[in-house]
Amino acid sequence: MTRPSAADLDPDDLGFEHVPETDQSFENALAKARDGTRLTVDDAVELLTTGSDATGIDRERKEAVLEAADCRRAEVVGDEVTFVANLNNNVTTACNTGCLFCNFKDTAHQFEADHDGQHAGFTKTPAESRAAVRAAVERGVYEVTSVSGLHPAFALNDEHHEVLRGVDDAARAVNYKPPEAYDTDPGTYVEQMDAMSVDGVHLHSMTPEEAYHARRGTDWSYEEVYRTLAEAGLDSAPGTAAEILVDEVRDVICPGKIDTEGWIDAMEGAMAAGLDTTATIMYGHVDNEMHRAMHLKRVRDLQDRTGGITEFVPLSFVHERTPLYEHGVVDGGASDAEDELLIAVSRLFLDNVENVQTSWVKYGDEKALKTLSCGANDFMGTILSEEITKRAGGSFGEFRSFDDYVELITSVGRVPVERSTDYRDRRRIDPDEGPPFGPTLGPKADGTPLLSGPERAERAGDAAAADD
Repeated sequence: MTRPSAADLDPDDLGFEHVPETDQSFENALAKARDGTRLTVDDAVELLTTGSDATGIDRERKEAVLEAADCRRAEVVGDEVTFVANLNNNVTTACNTGCLFCNFKDTAHQFEADHDGQHAGFTKTPAESRAAVRAAVERGVYEVTSVSGLHPAFALNDEHHEVLRGVDDAARAVNYKPPEAYDTDPGTYVEQMDAMSVDGVHLHSMTPEEAYHARRGTDWSYEEVYRTLAEAGLDSAPGTAAEILVDEVRDVICPGKIDTEGWIDAMEGAMAAGLDTTATIMYGHVDNEMHRAMHLKRVRDLQDRTGGITEFVPLSFVHERTPLYEHGVVDGGASDAEDELLIAVSRLFLDNVENVQTSWVKYGDEKALKTLSCGANDFMGTILSEEITKRAGGSFGEFRSFDDYVELITSVGRVPVERSTDYRDRRRIDPDEGPPFGPTLGPKADGTPLLSGPERAERAGDAAAADD
């Protein structure tokens, strides 16, 4: 099957069936939100649009929605703002999926041993992943997040390699080429999980899309795959690759990915295997408010059935240097008002998900702080390394220290709280104790800052140069 490219798309003729029109009124939807009545999709559309019968976002109505969400946040989680000491360790950028919103990937043929050209991508061996994680744990990090491209040589384990080697025309049929075809062997998923699960760190990895890649060509269930990965050291799974859980949108922005039901099946498999998960939405591209509301409903229904989602993570589309933008399908991302409303309606609609995260990587500090008054209560993590947003054109850096967090959170009158990945362990930080602040919840965390002063200064200089 030939997949559409961004150049093939007409932004004025996407032909969506689902549009942001309802028979509900904004006033009724807002009253339900304030009362704590469970919202419908139509209610969510009215709140996201500030009235689907009007053009543009009404400022006063928007502020009313934000206020309702902030009140709900205070009722559910109080004034604590949580964050985690984590490292992003992305294993490979090799990927043939062809998502039009992404600039993280590099087509996999560039990584082949007989390829002559240059590329900016990377693949880490399990030993290199272990070294990166071990160094971070020594600094006090206690979570490693790993989300990677779908390298054709990746298989779940040796048994999976044998299955894939037996498929006729495996490169075309199941996106598989053996490790010996490439300059660097990424190992198996099991080997990478084992390598990153060191020294008591919490391993947060294997998106639904990666889980699909880890079972392609077999009749294995998602639960079997995730149980195998958990035995190798996986502790929880990120619910990314969700983008928008409406197939007419997925058919435009990521036609090579699993569909909505595939994402839900994978999430249910992870939770059946005993893993906590997160859930995400990536919005602000070709989607509309009806799509966003439908997405929220599917996440809420999933949580009703499973109860395994620890946090919801809105991800605003970063458009620069993505195919959708470069080919004129979109001319930008979500507006500030849309970002604020998406956070707020997530809080109001997802009455069964306790934590809503905001992103300083996507929004920058000022806007991220504003969203803490729109319903969000979690402020991400230290990250130490971030490639995905940066490659798409993000410019807000890739490290946040505990000192930064304490200063930012207290500046808006909230309480800084260090947390574990699953939110079960927490430590309130008293700003009066004075900096420097560092993590304490990790196996080798003793309150020492993750980076020394000179290291932080060097990183700040690198970030400034990169933004010029």
